[in-house]
Amino acid sequence: MPDTNFDAIVIGSGPGGYVTAIRAAQLGLKTAVVEKDKVGGRCLNYACIPAKAVLRVADIVSEIDDASEFGISVGQRSIDFSAVLERRNQVVSTLTGGVSGLLKKNKVEVIEGEASLVPNKLAVSVNGTEYSAAKLIVLATGSVKRPIPGTTYGGRVIGTEEAWALPELPERLAVIGSGASGSEIASAYARLGSKVQLLEALDRVLPAEDADISKVAARGFKAQGIDVQTGVLVSDVASSENSVSFKYGESAGEADWVVIAAGRGPDVEALGLSEAGVKLDERGLVEVDGTQKTSVPGIYAIGDIVPGPALAHKASEEGIIAVEDAAGLSTHPIEYPDIPRATFCTPNVGSFGLTEAQAKEQGYDVVVGKVPYGAVGAGTVYGDRSGSVKLVGDRKYGELLGAHIVGAKATDLIQELVNTKALEGGYPEVARIIHGHPTMSEALAEAARAADGWLIHG
Repeated sequence: MPDTNFDAIVIGSGPGGYVTAIRAAQLGLKTAVVEKDKVGGRCLNYACIPAKAVLRVADIVSEIDDASEFGISVGQRSIDFSAVLERRNQVVSTLTGGVSGLLKKNKVEVIEGEASLVPNKLAVSVNGTEYSAAKLIVLATGSVKRPIPGTTYGGRVIGTEEAWALPELPERLAVIGSGASGSEIASAYARLGSKVQLLEALDRVLPAEDADISKVAARGFKAQGIDVQTGVLVSDVASSENSVSFKYGESAGEADWVVIAAGRGPDVEALGLSEAGVKLDERGLVEVDGTQKTSVPGIYAIGDIVPGPALAHKASEEGIIAVEDAAGLSTHPIEYPDIPRATFCTPNVGSFGLTEAQAKEQGYDVVVGKVPYGAVGAGTVYGDRSGSVKLVGDRKYGELLGAHIVGAKATDLIQELVNTKALEGGYPEVARIIHGHPTMSEALAEAARAADGWLIHG
């Protein structure tokens, strides 16, 4: 008979779930994680990791195509898309195997199957077997794709997960939604050689980012040959055997595949939340407090099923908070605006905190420091002068309210500014920190100096 009694049970083994389970085990809790599909969840198997594996190929293609600018002649290049998919699968296998190894190393039991909460008990039911938790249950089931109004998935109308697993390189691809996922898909396939159309209902690409950053990104997308259409609603999507037809605004379009990348919803249907008494908010997300507790004692929830940005690293941190709270340790609620956001399209986009518009709306005396990558030596040396750094601060106290970067390595560069804010520094401190030369990070210092009123290179 399998052991059915644990201290902690985690439902879902994605970046939120597996980190939660390992931290619980580190704290001495007998832990099990329930997974209905593959260890690593959607992020490692179908979304984040496969996406970055394909994007890395697109980055290399871009470097080859731009090689002549650096005095390098490259012969006729070609893309073996089957080999791209093979490498993608190897990357996924390596990382998911690593997660399985970590769970085993920490003596976390993996239970295969779909879990539901048992009403009036701190327990879950999996494949007809009931498993009890003495301390806590953590819901970490992630999100599922959601169609736009008037459309359904099927045939050649697919979601973002399927977009990274297409069997062959499409000749024509239409992507609905230009948020992080849609922009990554469009940027990857355009550079790999597909004819890509990026369709956005709002008035700019990456609409959640600062408006200045969106402008630079849009120029980059168009330079890659992406047909960017903003302010258009998509309708009349019809899939046939070999193509998909659709309308956008007053125009008609056709593509080999249509990817809907316009939002996802919480994966909670199988959990039996209503029967267990777990409350949801008006958006269908699980209500939690600053320690990730739900309305039911002993049940916590994290990741895409609770409020806050749908980011893997946010889910991991929430899971750590949940188990540390249950173990009696002191925890602190997450400041969601200060979580770094990373979009791995080309150009890269990294950001955190408030945009300029949001800061003004909240009544701050806003100061902005903005410089292009070309203001520092590294931008010219490494061939990216079009990137940009924008800091948003409060003039009175020198507080760093937000930071927004678009260009090479933006997703890495943003971390310095996140750390500065976390350590209670402001833009005057960034301006005085010595940055190595010649590096892209010097642009951060220059943007901070611009905000502080003494820009050197500009």
